[in-house]
Amino acid sequence: MSILRGFLWLLGFLILGDILVTLLGLPISRGVAGMLLIAIWLMLHGRLDDDIATASQALIRLLAMLIMPGVVGVFFIADEFAGQWLAVAVALIVGTMLSVLTTLWLMLRFMPKSARSSEESTTKAGHPHE
Repeated sequence: MSILRGFLWLLGFLILGDILVTLLGLPISRGVAGMLLIAIWLMLHGRLDDDIATASQALIRLLAMLIMPGVVGVFFIADEFAGQWLAVAVALIVGTMLSVLTTLWLMLRFMPKSARSSEESTTKAGHPHE
């Protein structure tokens, strides 16, 4: 039942994002607006609800399948990028690098120090020649 409540919360914020973008004519994705709304709500709330965490974990396991339709959709509009492949390639490379660096920074910032030190010792134990 917890996962169902979590999905309803996520769906509610997605719908709120959709309404917000439609009413205000914002130039952002409806899903991104929903994620921003839930992020603001969670910051104001001060903690992550167990129902939302349960539903989110289920979605993270399926993340590759959730991204796939957008990636496949690019092939249907590839002719629109005919003269802009350099810009697209640079945007993909820079965006990917920024995403990786941001994720690393957030992980280091919020991971407990005890978990970091045990992970470092595991890495060193796995590679004795370093």
